[in-house]
Amino acid sequence: MQGYPIANRTKRVLLGLIGTPIAHSAAPAMHEAAAHAAGFELHYHLMDVAGAGRADLIAMLDGVRRMGFSGINVTFPYKEAVVPLLDALAPDAAAMGAVNTVVARDGILTGHNTDATGFATAYRALGRDDGDAPVAIIGTGGVGKAIGFALAGSGVSHLRLFDTDRAKADALATQIGKRARVEICSSVAEAVSGAAGLVNATPIGMLPNRDSPVSAELIGKSHWVADAVYHPLWTPLLKAAQKAGATVMTGRELSINQAADAFALFTGVQPPNRAIAAAFDRSLAAQDANHDAA
Repeated sequence: MQGYPIANRTKRVLLGLIGTPIAHSAAPAMHEAAAHAAGFELHYHLMDVAGAGRADLIAMLDGVRRMGFSGINVTFPYKEAVVPLLDALAPDAAAMGAVNTVVARDGILTGHNTDATGFATAYRALGRDDGDAPVAIIGTGGVGKAIGFALAGSGVSHLRLFDTDRAKADALATQIGKRARVEICSSVAEAVSGAAGLVNATPIGMLPNRDSPVSAELIGKSHWVADAVYHPLWTPLLKAAQKAGATVMTGRELSINQAADAFALFTGVQPPNRAIAAAFDRSLAAQDANHDAA
């Protein structure tokens, strides 16, 4: 992965996150812990902005240029909206039309997608060889796009897509069509039936929501099941999958891996992954304690 050198490691590096709702984000803890372990100071600022339109996003990105940021992360619901507002895009980010990492250098904002690289790393760690067996992706927004590209680049040759917004699923099928066989499904049940694995790429199950995008009776022991949501870590979907005896991947793996890849892009320093993982775990433990006390 391409890196950008920090001229002076004693300099305070400024990063941020744009999205909503993001009060629960583990990103500040992960990036600040990684910088501390690597020997320099970093501040990570949350910019929780609801209902931002094009003009609002342009203003925020202009602030990133002018205020000394080394970059920002972008999360729901702005991963696609920021794409046409950036100065340049890494090839994979351009192909999928979604960005979660923006590097700022000399007033130039370049978009990357470390959700894709992060999920690919997490999928490979499962040791799967799904080959021609279909994998279902529920939700085809920004993170769904990244997961689709990650799977197609990791040897999965058959994807099934479901989204309540059919146009989004159609768009992703067109984007990824040369990399894998893609089916557009009319229901979650159709997408999951006979699939080797399934991934929730929607916000369903993120607190305070306690729903699942997939009915428990559709999940079997032969499945692997992943959830992009990590607040809570054990979503209703993953609890049902665990009960069914399926192989489970929590949102922890995606979150840690994408943060590590983003940190390298922002700073030019290969991050200490153990520090990132430990910070993620501390952040979630604190959130769980607060939730239990509420």
